[in-house]
Amino acid sequence: MRKMPPGLLSLIAAMVLMVSCNENELQTAQETQTVSKEVLQKLKDFNINTNGVQISKQHLPDGTSVDRYLVEGDIYLSHEQIMGFNKISNYLGKNYRTTNLVTPGTTIDIMGYNANNALGLSSNEQTALTMAVQNYNNLNLSISFNLTFGTNFSNKDMVVYVDPYVSGSGGSASFPSNGNPNKWIEIHGMSGLNLDIIEHVITHEIGHSVGFRHTDWQTRQSCGENINEGDAGVGAIPIPGTTAGYDPTSLMLACFNSGVTGEFNSNDIIALNYLY
Repeated sequence: MRKMPPGLLSLIAAMVLMVSCNENELQTAQETQTVSKEVLQKLKDFNINTNGVQISKQHLPDGTSVDRYLVEGDIYLSHEQIMGFNKISNYLGKNYRTTNLVTPGTTIDIMGYNANNALGLSSNEQTALTMAVQNYNNLNLSISFNLTFGTNFSNKDMVVYVDPYVSGSGGSASFPSNGNPNKWIEIHGMSGLNLDIIEHVITHEIGHSVGFRHTDWQTRQSCGENINEGDAGVGAIPIPGTTAGYDPTSLMLACFNSGVTGEFNSNDIIALNYLY
């Protein structure tokens, strides 16, 4: 998210709260690392925006960190994942998925990391995670979520935690691989936001973790931008039943505002039921 002069920032804050899941772009310490042409081409082939791609540290609850490519502001990808991408065709639609999905019939053990430290979820964030999981389980999909809270995450399929080293407000995740969901979902800067916004962010990042792209990848209109997140000749995979055009209430929009409810809209539900 671009930095704004203090006067302009205060004016905008008084008018509307616009929060993007690409706040991780403020981690300028890693921007000096060079991303190879091979990686950038693979990202273009998968219709992922190559502007501002970083090699960034993903901090994990056990105190370690790993190098990951941070793309589209809230998606962590390993080098292995990127190299495994296949070129896909260009279509228009409202909801989009990746080539990677979770194996149908999977029960996903998801844990809220609640250690009494800066990486642990607050009481409010734990409530929001419970609501986010209910968003998925209420749809009776072919995948389901078993939610627990704790600190022993070694055998968990998905872990939601706080990364206190990231500036701004939002979250990040990755895509599924080998039929398994992405494991790590981090959120940051949520303490001053209302419950619906936190629920929205967590539900959104779980969406990436089970295979969803941003609904408005073609324009990032929800961010007040007009930027295509990829190369002109390729595209994300459209989900049948969701039609072309901007969908202003999709939970998978690239950016969100203070009016979000944290709930799926009708197209999100159609997409989930089609995939799972």
